[in-house]
Order: sequence, then C-alpha cells, then structure tokens
Amino acid sequence: MSLDITFLHLIIMLLTIAVVIFGGIYVARAVKSAEGYSLGGRSASFPLVAGSIAGTVIGGGATVGTAQMASTIGLSAWWFTLSSGITFIVMGFLYARPLRKTGLETISQYLVLNYGKTAGSIASWVTTIGIFFSVVSSCLPGIGIICAVFDVSVWTAALILMLLVASYVFFGGMKSAGVGGILKMLILFASLFVAGGTAFWAIHTDPAISAALPDFPWFSLLGNGTGNAAANLLSVFVGIICTQTYIQALFSATDPQTAAYGAFAAALVAIPVGLPCAMIGMYMHVAEPGVQPLLVLPTYLLHHQPALIGGMAMGGIIISLISSIGGQSLGIGTIISKDIVAPLFQIKNDSTLLKLNRCSCVLVMVIGCVFSIIFRDTQILFWNYLSMGLRGGGIFLPLTLAVFRPGCVSGRWVALSMVCSTMVAILATFLKTPVKPMFLAVAVSFLLLLPGMLAKKE
Repeated sequence: MSLDITFLHLIIMLLTIAVVIFGGIYVARAVKSAEGYSLGGRSASFPLVAGSIAGTVIGGGATVGTAQMASTIGLSAWWFTLSSGITFIVMGFLYARPLRKTGLETISQYLVLNYGKTAGSIASWVTTIGIFFSVVSSCLPGIGIICAVFDVSVWTAALILMLLVASYVFFGGMKSAGVGGILKMLILFASLFVAGGTAFWAIHTDPAISAALPDFPWFSLLGNGTGNAAANLLSVFVGIICTQTYIQALFSATDPQTAAYGAFAAALVAIPVGLPCAMIGMYMHVAEPGVQPLLVLPTYLLHHQPALIGGMAMGGIIISLISSIGGQSLGIGTIISKDIVAPLFQIKNDSTLLKLNRCSCVLVMVIGCVFSIIFRDTQILFWNYLSMGLRGGGIFLPLTLAVFRPGCVSGRWVALSMVCSTMVAILATFLKTPVKPMFLAVAVSFLLLLPGMLAKKE
C-alpha cells in the first residue's frame, strides 16, 4: 500500500531528516577514538545523555506502534511510553549514580567485575539477542513507511533505511546519537502535539467521531485489562534497566550527578510523546478504518494535517526510527566489539577497536533489516515487549544485586540463572504460555539466585 504524498510533503520531510542527520555528522568530526565513539569521551552533559536515551526509546514502538495499537485497543496503547518514562525516573534515582561511578563501558563489564568472566560472557550474548529484537521493532515500520512513501520494494526500502541509519550513527556514535536525539525530540514535540491535539479535538467535539468510538474502556489506561497494564509496565521496566544502550548513555555522562539528571530529563520527554500518537490512532479507528494498521500514523499526518505539520512530523517519525535503530545497533556493536571479539582476538589497538565497533553496528543493521522483511506482517509492539522480556529475564536481578548488594551471590549461581531464565523465556515465547515469558524468566532467575545467596551468606 502506498501513501498519497505530495511534493511539498516530501520536500519538508526530506529537509527535516537532513537537518538531524547533518547535525549528527557535524559533531562526529570530534570522534577520533573507540571510547569517543561509544561513550562520547565521557563528556556528555545532561541534555546529551537525555537525547541519547530518549532518542533511542522514542522509536517505532513509541510512535507508529502506539498509534497502530491505539487504533484497536484505545488509550491503553499509551503504556509503552508511560512505562519508559517511569523507568527512567527510577533509573535516575537508584541506578544512574552507582553505575556511572564505576567508569566502565558495558553491562557485561559490570557483571564481570561482580561475578566473574563466565557470567559476563553469558550476559553479553543474552543482552545482544534481546536488544536485537528492539532493532527489529524499529526496522519493521521503517521499511514499511519507506515502501509506502517512495513506492519501492521492501529490499530497496531496507537499503535506504540502512544508509540513513549509517549516516546517523556510523561516524559519530554516541555523540551523534545525543545531538540527533535532541533535534529529533524538538521536531516531534513541535509537530506531533499539534497533530495529536487536532485528533483530540475532533474526538471530543465531532458527534459522528465520538459516537462511533467504544465506551469507557476505550478511553481508559486500563481498558486492555489491569493485568496487561501491569505486565507491560514491568516488562518495559525490567527490559530498559538491562539495556546496554541506556546504560551506555549513563556511562557517557561527565559525572554521576549528570547521569541521573539525564535520566530524569529523558523521562520528561518519553512520557508525553505517546499521548498524541494514541489520540491519532483512536481518531483513525473511525475516520479511516480500512487503513493498514502500520500506516495509521503516516496516513493521518499526510491526509488530515497541513503540509508543514505533516511533513515535519513524517520527517520526525522517520528520524525516530533511524535513531532508535542506530542507538540499539550502537549498543550491540559496543558489546560485540568490547566484550566478545576484542577479548577473543586480543585486540587492544584503539583505531582497530573503532573500526570494529563501526563494522559491528553496520552488521546489526543489515541482519535486523533482513529479519524484519521475513516477519514484516507482525505487530511492532510485540517485538518491543519480547525484547524487554528476553534481555531483562536473565540480567535484571543479577544487575540489581550487583548495584545494591555486591558480593551477595557467587558467579556460578548467577551464570546458571542467566542461562536457565533465558531458555525459559525463549521456550515460553514459542509455546505462547498464558504467563508472559519475562515473568517466568525472572521467577526462574530468582529461584536460582536465592540458594546462591543463602550459600554465600553461610
């Protein structure tokens, strides 16, 4: 299905994308080392930390996915960005300072410090697989929207997407992600809230629209069930706490206090951005019920908004997909280069590490796009929640214990809990168990860590 996009829409959209990408390329000139690429030289101010965090989390799931889900279940689709914001607040209060004080670079390094090399190696693979599914959740709408806008094949769209992502993050790494995240959020706030406000006004003032919408559950945050809301909140919370990209942004801060302030600022950005997308999805449920769910948000922006707002918002959405893929790819690339390949081949040369990090990012993008084409008919937020559950199930409790109760459990029990809980999460996903895979994985992790804690205490 192609979108009816005018030449004016296209020009405004491309100019918006160009501003953000060239902003990231401009600051990339200062990146000369591997640490400068992955951590921005540990000199990020709190706006850059917030930009890196928010720029990654506000991707396909937060924008296109929220509108897609809201068109079928109503306001409760807002829970993804709500949960993200709540998590960043907790992260700022409890996790940011102790993690930044270590001066490390990856979650795996932190776990090696507390539990030994075996636990760290397992964590590297578990987090890589989990984060990869977040890449898929942004590649899906990215390929779909590019197909619809330019009327090209999925493979051509994937190539365009990869080139855009590479331009965004390949040269500057974390520094480009931070600057791009700030620019992207300014664009989205300026355009999406105008567009969402129009949809909100129509829902509450147009009798034909309001009469056609379902009753109370449609306008309730708990409309999809209290259990589902709680499950989504916990899934996002556990997943974000264990995501390399967000922890990497904290490590890039100038000091622990800046890391905490950056997390708080990211929360202020993430919480509201899902609301206009939800309003648009609810409006489109009645206005254009035949639209393909993936294209609910783009169709509204192009058909129901002025060209300036619609073009800017479309550019912002494509940038949100690019930045999310770029941020997650950067996180995986850092893990692969620093924790897997470099130790395996004894690579210590800084320029080689920089090349390895960049190549790892590109490889993740390519695999993510191919995977997304294979599963292009699936729900975007399904991959988001699956990703959160898989990477959180095995890592969340060991990481939390390492932060707040270091030395309370031996590395052997931690390694066993990571392997078993991840296997349970994968098995539960394929068996489609009534209990979410993430909850089963965390439960197994707890049951295996508890005897380890008791043995260590004795």
